[in-house]
Amino acid sequence: MTQEFALETRGLTKEFRGFTAVDDVNLQVQEGHIHALIGPNGAGKTTVFNLLTKFLPPTRGEILYRGKAITGMKANEIARMGLVRSFQISAVFGHMTALENVRVALQRPMGTSFHFWKSERSLEPLNERAVALLDEVGLSDYADVLTVEMPYGRKRALEVATTLAMEPTLMLLDEPTQGMGAEDVDRIVELIRRVAKGRTVLMVEHNLSVVSRLCDRITVLARGSVLAEGDYESVSSDPRVKEAYMGSEVAEEEAGA
Repeated sequence: MTQEFALETRGLTKEFRGFTAVDDVNLQVQEGHIHALIGPNGAGKTTVFNLLTKFLPPTRGEILYRGKAITGMKANEIARMGLVRSFQISAVFGHMTALENVRVALQRPMGTSFHFWKSERSLEPLNERAVALLDEVGLSDYADVLTVEMPYGRKRALEVATTLAMEPTLMLLDEPTQGMGAEDVDRIVELIRRVAKGRTVLMVEHNLSVVSRLCDRITVLARGSVLAEGDYESVSSDPRVKEAYMGSEVAEEEAGA
């Protein structure tokens, strides 16, 4: 029997000393979909991500990945299963080249990620795959460039490459276009669309234009609870959503149209 959902939560709740940051969230992410988690600041989006990727333990509730309960598992265990997160702030090594960053990520499944004392020659078998991953995210020309010298948008693309090196079946992207200009946003949108083929993506994203262009389904959080869910058209027209989150932004977009 085929499992319908790549990722599912049942009654997911997180309390901090009397404050409920995530309140009885039931999330269902379908295989092969790009699913967005949106909401105003303080809605609980990042806390949900931290619960899903085991950086926080839930107070109550269950998390299932492809039908398997993973609530009690560790971050490295779920990463090996194919559930991999990229972070809101670019998490790459600035003193390494783009190629070296991807190569380190490729070492992780081998258990040698931080064996920096190994000879360069021992890493050469990884070069072909690393070059292919850089090409996949449009960074072929940056292979030998130190990451600290790369433009911000290209650093984010590199982070996607290092995430792909973990061979994810489900990618969790935390604000992938934050702080970008329009040209970089367009580039990352196309990149996400490309790498999502054959994978499932769950993303937190504030840019509603990005959400409307990319996502099959959207879950709106407000005050830690699910306020609405559906495709962009249905969610954006929901009066509760407009009031809680999208109203002012939609008005601004319409005024500028």
